[in-house]
Amino acid sequence: MKKIIKLMALALCCAIALSFAGLFSGCGGQTQKVGILMPSAKEQRWTQDSDNLKRQLQAKGYMVEIKNAEDSADVQVSQIDAMVDDGFNVLVICAHDSTKLTQVLQKAANKGVKIIAYDRLIMNSPNVDYYVTFNNFEVGRLQGEYIETALNLKTAKAEDRSYNIELFAGAATDNNAIFFFDGAMSVLEQYLGNGVLKVPSGETERAVVAEAGWTYPLAKARMDRLLTENYADGTELHAVLSPNDGIAQVLITSFKAAGFTDMPILTGQDSEKESVKKIIADEQAMTVFKDTRALADRTFKMVEDILLGNTPETNDAKTYHNGEKIVPTYMCKPVGVTKTNYKEILIDSGYYELSDLQ
Repeated sequence: MKKIIKLMALALCCAIALSFAGLFSGCGGQTQKVGILMPSAKEQRWTQDSDNLKRQLQAKGYMVEIKNAEDSADVQVSQIDAMVDDGFNVLVICAHDSTKLTQVLQKAANKGVKIIAYDRLIMNSPNVDYYVTFNNFEVGRLQGEYIETALNLKTAKAEDRSYNIELFAGAATDNNAIFFFDGAMSVLEQYLGNGVLKVPSGETERAVVAEAGWTYPLAKARMDRLLTENYADGTELHAVLSPNDGIAQVLITSFKAAGFTDMPILTGQDSEKESVKKIIADEQAMTVFKDTRALADRTFKMVEDILLGNTPETNDAKTYHNGEKIVPTYMCKPVGVTKTNYKEILIDSGYYELSDLQ
């Protein structure tokens, strides 16, 4: 009888342990380990994203470790490899180079490690279990629509007036950059075709305008060259498609150095504090807000479902093919931010304090 009671008590102990949100892998009490791997520390959002996610996971008792690749694909591969060897259960990876993780992810799969691609789709691997991101095509579309509205392109006629634009895209190694650019071009291409929009540099192909990638000094150098070669004679530059806030910020330095007093319409993405300040100051026209709290919430739920043995919720099963398979995805919604709505979107929601932007 005593043996039966002991067995029942032991079973109850295991049931209680399992109920605590997957903190333990069983009655042995082994803490589940989650690795968060980010590509860089130079952009505000990667630090912010990883901190948000870590805070939620640690609140449930998971062991969490953050690694930063410092803009090196080789460093990130080494970090992933070390975490696999160290017995991590789930890795959340924002790839520095989305094409160079195939081999190390095969090792992870062999050891039963689950992989969530975070914000950037990991390419050329069958071992990406889930993807959590924003609707990246929508990000670009919001940028393109802002330019369309600001220049009144819908009612413009080429025979009356045309507008000059220059195009920038993100890194060719970042699959998201393709969606950003294609989203913007889905709006702007018709105006390039009918002559309402013109690109004086002639540089319109994505492979060319993505050449600087996310390397900000290279983006600035390209803008300096474009201004010297195409606008030094007084030709007006009306708009610049910038894929993110970091690039927008360095382009502004180019404009100022070239003597601009009125800035071209300039897009961005990520709603970085410095860019919001520049929007308030009429130096940058807009940014796309991707609420990293929502992304962290969704990633947290996905990690916890995996550790509990449940199937994570997704809302897209057709968009993101990584060269090996369609990766089950959850897409969050981006929002355009301008001088007229930044308080409502960023301050009222608690994302920033008003003092952050002063």
